[in-house]
Amino acid sequence: MKIWVDADACPREAKDLVFRAAIRLKIPATLVANSPMRIPRSPWITLDRAPSGFNEADDYIVERVSSGDLVVTADIPLAARIVDRGAVGIDPRGQVFTEDNVKARLATRNLLAELRESGLSGGGPLPYRSKDKSAFASTLDFQLTKLARLAPRTEQASAQPTSSHERELGNGDKG
Repeated sequence: MKIWVDADACPREAKDLVFRAAIRLKIPATLVANSPMRIPRSPWITLDRAPSGFNEADDYIVERVSSGDLVVTADIPLAARIVDRGAVGIDPRGQVFTEDNVKARLATRNLLAELRESGLSGGGPLPYRSKDKSAFASTLDFQLTKLARLAPRTEQASAQPTSSHERELGNGDKG
């Protein structure tokens, strides 16, 4: 099991909760971003810098995610892709993406994007609030506990920390 974070748009508070969970539970967590950011010094946390460009970080995550991994993202198209690969997706507000709901959420997102483009609807997401952080913390804990129970014992025993670092990846670089 591994935690992946679509980090560029993820609120700082949600990333902090992921950091604490990864260290406490000894689960590798990789933040994937196009831009540099600070991460704690921990063998359980890494930052992989994807090349700048449309969907580069998303593609990076999708190429590496495995069944039983957890992905933190507010990006519904990315969530649909990782759910298709057997991973669990949660957004920073605590909503879980599942096979049962992700296609409907993707259709709703696409409809709202069309309405915004035509000028019939405006605005974006609401500000990140303490209730969002609380919901995310509960969902993160619940999903990590659930995934840990489902993970094969050999996988749990073989989880090894990496050195805390940042990697900058070029095109074609697989990490």
